[in-house]
Amino acid sequence: MSLILFAFVVRVRDGLPLSASTDFEHNQELQSRKQQLRTISKALSRFPERGSIQGQELNIYFVSSEGVSYMTVCHCSLPVAKAFCFLEDLRWEFTACFSSTVVSLAARPYPFLEFDGTIQKLKQQYNQSGGPALEVTLAEVQEDLRIKPPQVINVEEVDLSNGIANGHIEQGPGSAGQNVRLEPVTAPGILSLVLNIMCASLNIIRGVHLIEYTFQDDYDGLWNVVAFLLAFVCCVFQCHLYLFHSPLKKLKSFTLLSIIILCNLYLFGPRNVWQLIFHISVASISTLLILTRKLQDRSNDCGV
Repeated sequence: MSLILFAFVVRVRDGLPLSASTDFEHNQELQSRKQQLRTISKALSRFPERGSIQGQELNIYFVSSEGVSYMTVCHCSLPVAKAFCFLEDLRWEFTACFSSTVVSLAARPYPFLEFDGTIQKLKQQYNQSGGPALEVTLAEVQEDLRIKPPQVINVEEVDLSNGIANGHIEQGPGSAGQNVRLEPVTAPGILSLVLNIMCASLNIIRGVHLIEYTFQDDYDGLWNVVAFLLAFVCCVFQCHLYLFHSPLKKLKSFTLLSIIILCNLYLFGPRNVWQLIFHISVASISTLLILTRKLQDRSNDCGV
């Protein structure tokens, strides 16, 4: 029975897969663990340098060092020390073959496929002998784990990161936009940006122009000025929401749309019906495009 089933090397900075072992297993739990590996690789900055995830029969172990993370899926009967010993051997082999400069310049997934042969040899060595050839190495790893044990990560944490990476759960303020890319801007999106900028310009021009009359007329038109300026700010934020990933995007989008509609309804008088229809239509279309622009699917970048 194989104790080490899968190994995966990934760049920490952006989760770019560098190399992976070839496997022909179709075990359902293995596929689930490989999916969790893909999830972790997208958010390695959220996890410690050394960690593990416990499963029913298969466990995940990983070690991150010098911008590269080394991951493996092992049978639960394999001692933890031997699993991390395998990862240390994998790390030494990889750093001996590829410099940090080469790794940092890699631009496409799996640029070091030839390293698969080395991974297979290490797997075979551990699966056949049950551990490394040098017992002193195992002893060193055991001592290191005793001093600094790996952090056990809950499956819930992995699911949470998976939701964040796929846009189902919003990110916190400190991590907004990290490792997140939206789909490319479309032609309708460019058109909506242009129209939104036009509406924002009209609002700020009318608002600034009214300020002079407001001071002259004892602040009679103060609320008109506020409505114009508030609509201007909302148009700018709509452009930002379309261009960049943001937490609570749906709530923010509907809030901005509601404010723009209310402002324009209040401005009925300074604006005629057709102007109101134009501004509200642009805001509605922008909201629709904001909500339909999804996160970029990165599954093709990490086919584990």
